[in-house]
Amino acid sequence: MADDSNNLQQGAIDRQCAIGSYAAIGDSFTEGVGDPGPDGTFVGWADRLAVLLADRLPEPGPATGDFRYANLAVRGRLLDQIVEEQVPRAKELAPDLVSFCAGGNDIIRPGTDPDDVAERFERAVADLTRSVGTVMITTGFDTRGVPVLRHLRGKIATYTAHVRAIADRYDCPVLDLWSLRSVQDRRAWDGDRLHLSPEGHTRVALRAAQVLGLDVPADPDQPWPPQPPRGTLEIRRDDIHWAREYLVPWIGRRLRGESSGDHVEPKRPDLLPL
Repeated sequence: MADDSNNLQQGAIDRQCAIGSYAAIGDSFTEGVGDPGPDGTFVGWADRLAVLLADRLPEPGPATGDFRYANLAVRGRLLDQIVEEQVPRAKELAPDLVSFCAGGNDIIRPGTDPDDVAERFERAVADLTRSVGTVMITTGFDTRGVPVLRHLRGKIATYTAHVRAIADRYDCPVLDLWSLRSVQDRRAWDGDRLHLSPEGHTRVALRAAQVLGLDVPADPDQPWPPQPPRGTLEIRRDDIHWAREYLVPWIGRRLRGESSGDHVEPKRPDLLPL
C-alpha cells in the first residue's frame, strides 16, 4: 500500500511541474460551502489549493505568465448536472489540472445505485482525460462520525472503491478523503454537519497539494488539540439545535424538490489570475 502511494506521488511530482492553470468542478464541497471569506463568498479547499499551486510557480513573467484558476462548482449539483454544465466548460478552458468531485449528492439520495453512479462518473472521467492535462478525482469521506450520513457508510464506501478503480484505469491522482483521519474530528465540520469547516477545508487543500507532489506548510493529518469531554446533556442540546436549524430545512427542500444551488452561478467561471 505504501509503495503504491509513493509511486502515485512520484508520478504526480512529474505532472505538477507543468501546472500553470487549474479548474475545479463539483458541488458544494468544491464550491467551498462552510468556509466563508470576508466578502461572504465561500473560499474552500479548491481555492486554497489554487494558492498553493500558484506559490509553487516562479515569479510571473513573459515566459511563465500568471497562474490561472477557475472554480465552476455549484452547491447541490448532481452528477449528471455537473457533467452537463461544468465538464464542457472545463474542456473548453483546457487547464493543466482539473479536480473532479461528483456523485456525492446522488449517493445520499434514497434508491440510488452506487454502481450506476460510478459508470456515469467513469464516462465523464474518460471524456475529461482526453481534453485536459491532469484530472485529479476525489473519493468520499468516511461518514461513520456524521450522524445524518452514518447509515449510508456502506453505500459511500462502495462508490469510493469504484472511484479508486476508475483512477487506476485512467492514471488519475486521487484525493483520498476516506483515509484522511483528521476530518473525523467534529471540528473539521461546519455546524450543518454536512460541509467542512474552514479548518477542514484547509486540511483537504493540504492533502490535495501532497497528492500533486507539493511540499506543504503543515501536515493535514496533524492531530487536533485535546478538548475536554462533552457531557450527555451538551451533546443532546447540540443535536436538538442541529435538527432545528439544519436537518428540518434540508428535509423540507427535498420534499419540495428544491436545491440549495437553485439560481446559484459558479463563483469563478473563467480562468483568471489569482
